[in-house]
Amino acid sequence: MSDAPRTSVAIVIFEGVEELDFIGPWEVFRMAGRMGAAADTFTIGWPQTNIRCAEGLRVTADHTFDDAPHADIVIVPGGRGTRPLVSDTAFIERLRPYVAAATWQTSVCTGAALIGKAGFLDGKRATTHWGAFDFVRTAAPQAILLENQRFVHDGNVVTSAGISAGIDMSLWLVGHLFGEDIARATQRQMEYFPEPPYGNAA
Repeated sequence: MSDAPRTSVAIVIFEGVEELDFIGPWEVFRMAGRMGAAADTFTIGWPQTNIRCAEGLRVTADHTFDDAPHADIVIVPGGRGTRPLVSDTAFIERLRPYVAAATWQTSVCTGAALIGKAGFLDGKRATTHWGAFDFVRTAAPQAILLENQRFVHDGNVVTSAGISAGIDMSLWLVGHLFGEDIARATQRQMEYFPEPPYGNAA
């Protein structure tokens, strides 16, 4: 078991990142590791490791792009910080080769605008938060955006809508890569069986 190839999961975080957009996938992959998945998860900060998130939480990333190890999966979350970043040439130029080197390119919420701007959604079916379709269309005009989808899998690109959809996407990836038994055990251990008090608020 210890000799099994390991899968590295990088989550990119930045000023103004939405907390649960990255904490949800972080929880899924770290918990999956406890359940037997051969997964190593770490964060990459931009432009530095000290990050203030969208709702004020302060976190310290494990790496910057300068010292980040190779990742098999890259997760790019959303949040208000995606608005300035989509026009930040320095960021996109650092993100593009790092994501290109990964097997899986994924996003949560408006993180789709960032991987779209880097070219990874061209000709791909994708989704995002219900309120961000115009933003993502502007960043990724060649993407085929699908509304009313929790997550969309097109080849090795997987995009998801907001917050809880990022957890769904991550659980799907765990099941796809490590088996349904580990994914189910992860979901059960997290007690992730959403029953919001207001149902579908839409």
